[in-house]
Amino acid sequence: MIRVLFVCLGNICRSPMAEAVMRDLVEKEHLSHKVEVDSAATSSWHIGEPPHRGTQDKLKEYSISTKGMQGRQLQKVDFENFDYIIGMDDSNIRNILTMFGNPDSPKIFRFLDLTDHQKDVPDPYYTGDFQETYDLVLEGCHALLEKIKVENQL
Repeated sequence: MIRVLFVCLGNICRSPMAEAVMRDLVEKEHLSHKVEVDSAATSSWHIGEPPHRGTQDKLKEYSISTKGMQGRQLQKVDFENFDYIIGMDDSNIRNILTMFGNPDSPKIFRFLDLTDHQKDVPDPYYTGDFQETYDLVLEGCHALLEKIKVENQL
């Protein structure tokens, strides 16, 4: 099983959006039996909470479910348990590396570095622009899924 973990600050906007979009793409490609997707926060602010209402509403527009999703905090064991650990912005990457002891690992990278944008995913908790975040997440998830398929010969 290939395991993917998306990480953002609170695990209520960007990373759960990426988790839900990626899971939807994986299901459509009939790869659910080979690729598992999760998300986590670098902070403890929203542990146990569902995704932000704006995230839920935006995903609902595209018939993507957030059912059963709830915020959780990144844990040290996640480094061993996941094959891809993806931060939504530079701050997330710094926090991930600090938690895991600054490993030099290709499994940890910034989400949009897989796209032509190579920038942070803006946090709609602050910007209010869930459409922009969705568009970037969708593009990033397509790029990530292609990377996974190539690297794992799927």
